[in-house]
Amino acid sequence: MGMGKDIFEITVNGLKLVVIFLMMVQMVPILVWLERRGSAFIQDRLGPNRVGPLGLMQLLADAVKFLTKENFVPDTAKPFLYYAAPVFALIPGAVAFSAIPMSSPIQVGTFEMFGSTWGPYTFLVQGYEIGVGIVFILGVSSLAAYTLLMAGWGSGNKYTLMGALRASAQTISYELALGLSIVGVIMLYGTFNLTEMTLAQQGPLSFTFLGNNVTASWLPNWGIFYQPLAAILFFSAAFAESNRLPFDLAEGESELVGGFHTEYGGFKFNMFFIGEYGHMMIASGLMVLFFFGGYTIPYVSVAELNEWAASVTSTAGKASALVALIHFLAFNVKFAFFMWVFIWVRWTLPRFRYDQLMDLGWKTMLPWALANTIITAFVIYIASL
Repeated sequence: MGMGKDIFEITVNGLKLVVIFLMMVQMVPILVWLERRGSAFIQDRLGPNRVGPLGLMQLLADAVKFLTKENFVPDTAKPFLYYAAPVFALIPGAVAFSAIPMSSPIQVGTFEMFGSTWGPYTFLVQGYEIGVGIVFILGVSSLAAYTLLMAGWGSGNKYTLMGALRASAQTISYELALGLSIVGVIMLYGTFNLTEMTLAQQGPLSFTFLGNNVTASWLPNWGIFYQPLAAILFFSAAFAESNRLPFDLAEGESELVGGFHTEYGGFKFNMFFIGEYGHMMIASGLMVLFFFGGYTIPYVSVAELNEWAASVTSTAGKASALVALIHFLAFNVKFAFFMWVFIWVRWTLPRFRYDQLMDLGWKTMLPWALANTIITAFVIYIASL
């Protein structure tokens, strides 16, 4: 899809990209605060509570610290790779996150402005829509492995190099299980388009099996009820892809000082941090889209919500904006839950040994993901008879 057919649409779509990027970046300090307070709650302590109410201004103090710390380059570093790694760490997460649909489109009718007639427009609540959205997101987010290699090699430090090697091996291992886990989802919905997957999960649980219509009105029509094993495998592999505990072997402070970012401080370290949280956001967004109805509301179809919005507003444009707002809030409630699960798991489970990490990826998750794909294909074939 292009940027637009006239200057107004191009401007709005350009601003939308900027807003989504800033939204992603600004979520990181909030998540850091939530992680600190959440870990304190889990460990029965207070957490940040000195700078500002509930320690909220601690984030500002951290930002000042990151921006004003001394800039240095190790003597043994490769300067280009050393400086490029944190920049490239930020890009895959930001680009992939922009392709996630966070709400239903906003319809804008024809209007007059600056002596000209503009519209009608359909603005998507995402940075851009690509027909093969899931392939694009997985392809772009997997590029993060290169940034860790750049950091590890560019720093000229044995600990950073070992962390980078671990990260690359871990990424390759778990991307196979992650990719295979969603093959069943793609077969189930028959599309790569994320919006179509979302709309396929509207209303109560209902499907056709051997020519009979089966309905369970007490359950939403979410992917989790069709692909429970895929959901477990996908979310587990997402922890490894994000380098989060219990899969943060690339950092491994007890063994590798700080892993691939040992030689980074200040704003450069902060960019790695934003990149990590960016991948957590992508994983949470995809969990919501694949398995929990995306931006749709349980038991309520988009058409029913549109009818209600039309009955309480005066124009079609206002109704469209109201529906988009409700769907955006619904998406973010589900999204926030999975972001909290990332934090919860980090402060609950211990780190794996490296051999356990590899065994889990190759000997457990990969065979189960392959089995899920075969079982899904068999069930779909039987159901269609």
